[in-house]
Amino acid sequence: MTRNPPPIDLSEPPAIEVRGAHKHYGALHAVDGIDLRIARGEIFGLIGHNGAGKSTLFKMILGLTPATSGEIRVGGATVQGRDFRAARRHLGYLPENVVLYDNLNGLETLRFFARLKGAPLTQCPALLERVGLAHAGNRAVREYSKGMRQRLGFAQALLGEPQVLLLDEPTNGLDPQAIRDFYATLRALQAGGVTIVITSHILAELQERVDRLAILAAGKLQALGSVQALREQAHMPLTIHLTLAAADRPAALGLLSAVPGITAAETPEGLHVDCPRGSKMAVLGALAPLGTALQDLQIQEPSLEDVYFDLRKG
Repeated sequence: MTRNPPPIDLSEPPAIEVRGAHKHYGALHAVDGIDLRIARGEIFGLIGHNGAGKSTLFKMILGLTPATSGEIRVGGATVQGRDFRAARRHLGYLPENVVLYDNLNGLETLRFFARLKGAPLTQCPALLERVGLAHAGNRAVREYSKGMRQRLGFAQALLGEPQVLLLDEPTNGLDPQAIRDFYATLRALQAGGVTIVITSHILAELQERVDRLAILAAGKLQALGSVQALREQAHMPLTIHLTLAAADRPAALGLLSAVPGITAAETPEGLHVDCPRGSKMAVLGALAPLGTALQDLQIQEPSLEDVYFDLRKG
């Protein structure tokens, strides 16, 4: 089941606000007029092809890359203003490619980043435990697998108990159990009021785990909303799978012929029906006379990947 997003109260100050943001590198418009409000305590997805502007936007929010024009506020502080230095202490960032010092061990690595952030060194052992690396805290990072390095990078992002987390491809290299544990940690952080912005090329992974998401293409905001809202915006058909005995399929096809706008085809198990979103109840009503001859029925929504490619075409 798709996650129900929390109500977004636009009257409340957002955790992140982007107004007319542009970033130009000569003729290249890496970010091209983006407006975005991300609510406090929201898990927000940012998706797009390579070069869409996701990483550039992250760096602009962090204050690492100045905007060519426009304004970005984090926690109410303008990124290029004098108040941002204090606000930045409440940010956590995990870059797509984590760079670590191979000669340090895991605990030493966290202590190094803690000193840079001004975070208490006492947080480090607990964070190693939280990301499942307590057993490897005294091992040199050069001995870490890719997944272990990624978890250590996530631990450094959590130093200082940030109120806003920016996570760029955070599950890269993680195994399925580690991915599940990672998202469980995000849900716990969200319950504590932390705002989380996450990018991923694995759209199926985000589909059930974000409250809202934005689709970027060529530096522009292509679409914005919950997964369900984007499905409705794309006007993509639902797929209904019917399990029927071969002898009952002609009757089912006859009943479905009365519903306009649908297509139906036989499958080894029964029928495959493509149905406009607004015709779902009409299809179910038309099938009612079949009674127990209809052995099973499954309604399949378009995946986030399907929606993404459809909206990009538009």
